[in-house]
Amino acid sequence: MLILAIESSCDDTAAAVVQPENRVLSSIISSQNEIHARFGGIVPELASRRHIEMIQPVVDEALHQAGVDLTDIDLIATTQGPGLVGSLLVGFTFAKGLALVRGLPCVGVDHMAAHLLSCLLEERQPAFPYTALIVSGGNTSLFAVEDPLSFTRLGCTRDDAAGEAFDKVAKLLGLGYPGGPVISRLAADGDPTAIAFPRARLGEHSLDFSFSGLKTSVASQVDSLRRNGAPLPIPDICASFQEAVVDVLVDKTLAAAERTGHQRIVIGGGVAANPRLRNALAQRCDAHGLELFMPSPVYCTDNAAMVAVAGYYRFLGGHLLDADADAYSRSPLN
Repeated sequence: MLILAIESSCDDTAAAVVQPENRVLSSIISSQNEIHARFGGIVPELASRRHIEMIQPVVDEALHQAGVDLTDIDLIATTQGPGLVGSLLVGFTFAKGLALVRGLPCVGVDHMAAHLLSCLLEERQPAFPYTALIVSGGNTSLFAVEDPLSFTRLGCTRDDAAGEAFDKVAKLLGLGYPGGPVISRLAADGDPTAIAFPRARLGEHSLDFSFSGLKTSVASQVDSLRRNGAPLPIPDICASFQEAVVDVLVDKTLAAAERTGHQRIVIGGGVAANPRLRNALAQRCDAHGLELFMPSPVYCTDNAAMVAVAGYYRFLGGHLLDADADAYSRSPLN
């Protein structure tokens, strides 16, 4: 079986061709960073217009790199939600239309579920069940994953997602968009203990997250330095901010695993590519005798290969899309 997968939930237009057992034959991603960078964040209308321009070329390139054509495809998988509705509809309707014309089965995939299963793209894969942290620009959530179709949310952010906090702090510091990679790079030259930014725990037993207070603390620190005419120690601010985010993510992920009793931890989402988070979580898991599974950075950010994985299991479960199925902006997993 060959699966053609399509992803357009936010600002990346992506397509992939994947075989069952998760052999990736191609994975094409068209980024819109250069379009949105001048605005300091994603402009939904511009994102959806760019998806319209890129969806056909990206799908064609995915087929070309895989060395196949549409006559070889057996299943189409597409992101159904959550995300920006205008963006989602481009890929979703393209996939449904293609499936109808070719007479192929089509499955809708929850973007969160795709991230939860993205680690299955790697050669070293976790057995079920496992505890998963999904951390990105739009989501910061913990899940118990019982099997490829069963997910139970354990905690989520009450305000900003971690990736959103990275972007807002980067904008505050004039570092551009997207903020995560540049903050991570600058933090490597900074002192993570230089500034004692707060860690929001939200109660002894809470598995929820909150990063708005941290963001406000960074803004206050920067404002104070500027008012006093002091230079901004950008690397130290980046390192201290990043450490505050990572501390909370790691602590709560370990607490979630203790609550579920799982011996395996998985991370996914764009922020899961952050080197400091990956190293800190690996150290803590090793200290507690837990197995950690992480997708390669290319499969942390939005991509269609992970949609193919989730779509394959949806297909096996008989969850095919109806012709009148629609996209959704908010995930039922939340």
